[in-house]
Amino acid sequence: MTGHNPVAAAHEAVEDVYRADSRRVFATLVRLVGDFDLAEEALQEAFTAAVEQWPRAGVPANPRAWLVSAGRFKAIDALRRRARYDAALSQIARDLHAESRTAAARPAAPLPGAFEDDPGDAAAIDDDRLRLIFTCCHPSLPPAARVAMTLREVCGLTTEEIARAFLTAPATLAQRIVRAKAKIRDERIPYRVPSPEDLPERLDAVLAVVYLVFGEGYAASAGDSLTRADLSAEAIRLGRLLVALMPDEPEAAGLLALMLLHESRRAARTSPDTGDLVVLEEQDRSLWDRALIGEGTALVERALRRSTPEGIGPYALQAAIAAVHAEAPDVGATDWPQIVALYDVLLAAHPTPVVALNRAVALAMRDGPAAGLALIDALLLGEGGALSDYHLAHAARADLCRRLGRTAEARAAYERARSLARQEPERRFLARRLGELG
Repeated sequence: MTGHNPVAAAHEAVEDVYRADSRRVFATLVRLVGDFDLAEEALQEAFTAAVEQWPRAGVPANPRAWLVSAGRFKAIDALRRRARYDAALSQIARDLHAESRTAAARPAAPLPGAFEDDPGDAAAIDDDRLRLIFTCCHPSLPPAARVAMTLREVCGLTTEEIARAFLTAPATLAQRIVRAKAKIRDERIPYRVPSPEDLPERLDAVLAVVYLVFGEGYAASAGDSLTRADLSAEAIRLGRLLVALMPDEPEAAGLLALMLLHESRRAARTSPDTGDLVVLEEQDRSLWDRALIGEGTALVERALRRSTPEGIGPYALQAAIAAVHAEAPDVGATDWPQIVALYDVLLAAHPTPVVALNRAVALAMRDGPAAGLALIDALLLGEGGALSDYHLAHAARADLCRRLGRTAEARAAYERARSLARQEPERRFLARRLGELG
């Protein structure tokens, strides 16, 4: 066992810290050095040093602080190397070195030239990753770049993973990130949580990105695994930070509620032996996490109470729908009329094809499969065919055709859904449904 082998135990500790804390260490290094690429280089060198030193010296009491300190010194070395070509950087390196000697007992100040850090931010909420996500979601960056930057820099996804998730060529995605980093550097975009008066214009982008991160963790866009628990957990952690930062903001509470209610079903969404997809109506609801459901439901009530008379936000509405599902002991006991009514409000305020699809599925549960099928056909075959390449739309159509006994149409729709799905558990589920048709 690794507990009896100090070298193996140290290597395992490095791996554990890398999985759990590498992006937190990176976010702090960005604050300290003011440069994404230099921080990434320092991060990798710090972990390399840990692999070399921890087996000999032992795992430090505070591994994350050790890595931040090591990364800081690696950044000093890099700046000194660059100083051969730029004398001005020599003074920066000396300042950072002097600061490092006294950094062990207190939070470090940023380098001269680093992103500005408002001291008031630390009093409100001391989290470098939250600062980093607000930087990555700055309104001067294009929306696509905000998502790519957050997934790459905050969550640590590879360029290839992000490109696959958003159907973009890796080279295109990489260039998008490079341009965004250059804009942050050249325009001196501050590395901080915005002031209260600036929060409203920044909030929508941040909430959208956090939910995209959660979505990739809750239902991975591609690959062999249905979920990525690390991404879901990080999105929920960021959601908690946003609620702490903005306790009176209903959409922050709504988003956190929505994520918690979805997360409560994680254990029931896959089969324990093969990891195959288990759809909502077939899930063992005794596996649902009642603590998360309780917390999520309380947040829904909080979001609804604090919503403005002008309307309820989309995250709060979706969370309310999830809460209705969570209250039902089985699919037959679900209050489908209430869910349809909530979707009516959501669709009126946010008329997107995916919301329309979800409403059609709920309507099929309330009024019968024929009613839902007519709406889905309109989405698939209507003007523009907005969902023609969305595998879940074809899967929903296939299920309704199956329930109506229209086997040939169900088979064709399942085949189309399987051809579009990029996640292996979903493909296996669709293949199983096809097999059940005979």
